Amino acid sequence: MTEPTALFTPEQREQLAANWQAMLPVDPRNEPNDLDPRPVVRLFTPDARAVWLLTELDEPNGLAFGLCDLGLGFPELGYVSLAELEALRGPSGLRVERDIAFVADRPLSAYTRQALAAGRIVV
Repeated sequence: MTEPTALFTPEQREQLAANWQAMLPVDPRNEPNDLDPRPVVRLFTPDARAVWLLTELDEPNGLAFGLCDLGLGFPELGYVSLAELEALRGPSGLRVERDIAFVADRPLSAYTRQALAAGRIVV
C-alpha cells in the first residue's frame, strides 16, 4: 500500500477510494457499472501544462483513474501511478500540486468531451 500523499486531503482520498469501490462489478463475471462520477481532485504542474482530473483511487495498487493531460494536446482517460505523480518534477523542478479551489460542476464524461474537443482539459 502506498503512503498517504499531500496530493489529496483525507476527505478527497476517502471519496476517491469510495468511487473506486462503486465502479467495481458486484459479480466478477459482470462488466463494471457505468457510473459517471464528478472529478474529486484537480492536480497540475505549476511550471508545465500537465493536468489530471481524478475520480477514483485503487489504494492498494497506488493507482488513480481520471482524465489525464500531459499538455501535449492529447487528453485521455486512464490510470496514473501515485508514485509517479509524487516523483514528477516540472522543467523548473516544481512538484505536482493540488488545485485547492477546484470543485467539479459536472461528471467526468462532460470534462472528457470538452477536453477532446479543445485538445486540453478545460475547467
